[in-house]
Amino acid sequence: MQLLEEINYLFKKIPQIKELSNKCLKTQRWNGNVILMLLDAAITSVGVNYFQVVIPKVKAFKKDFIDTKKISSFRDLEKINFESAFCLWKNKRSWQILKEMAEYLSTLELDDRTALRIWAKNSPLQGWEKDPIGKIKGVGLVTYQYLRMMGGVDTVMPDKIVKRVINEILLKSGEKPINDDIEFIKKVEKIASLTGYSPTELCFMTWFINNPEKIKEMP
Repeated sequence: MQLLEEINYLFKKIPQIKELSNKCLKTQRWNGNVILMLLDAAITSVGVNYFQVVIPKVKAFKKDFIDTKKISSFRDLEKINFESAFCLWKNKRSWQILKEMAEYLSTLELDDRTALRIWAKNSPLQGWEKDPIGKIKGVGLVTYQYLRMMGGVDTVMPDKIVKRVINEILLKSGEKPINDDIEFIKKVEKIASLTGYSPTELCFMTWFINNPEKIKEMP
């Protein structure tokens, strides 16, 4: 009961979370542009600030490559010389992650959005590192889960903010915090089933609980 009361209290402060989560699970972030979703995940994977770095860089890529029709599909990404985009973002690993994810997903379906959703639907949590996306160098469990969420899987990213907030709630409710990432994901999914909130909603809630005004900046 205390756990539910604590979560209800937090959600009252940020009622926009449900809409944000629904758009994520419908693969509608970045106005439904899956290339931008992959780039979002690839840049986020290196641990930079989401609002100060990721969003501006993805927007710049959209302006220079998407709006100009230089890139319009995963297959286009396979051919891109990422050095041509170094003026936007100099991290070589991010571009390599983007290309490798696009290369694999393009084999699943011609339509990019469908390809991501097919992959997500069939992506495992247990043994995730053996999945074709999980095998890509630089794709950790947090990035893997992020992609699954944007592909329609109702789950949670075990990043440091999510774990800190959820573990604080667990402590307040008289429960032990969970450090193991897989066990943490399972615990949040269990909390979701007990409280009526989805795992994705719980995930987004943790990001905005201290900065609810940031929601308007989300793509």
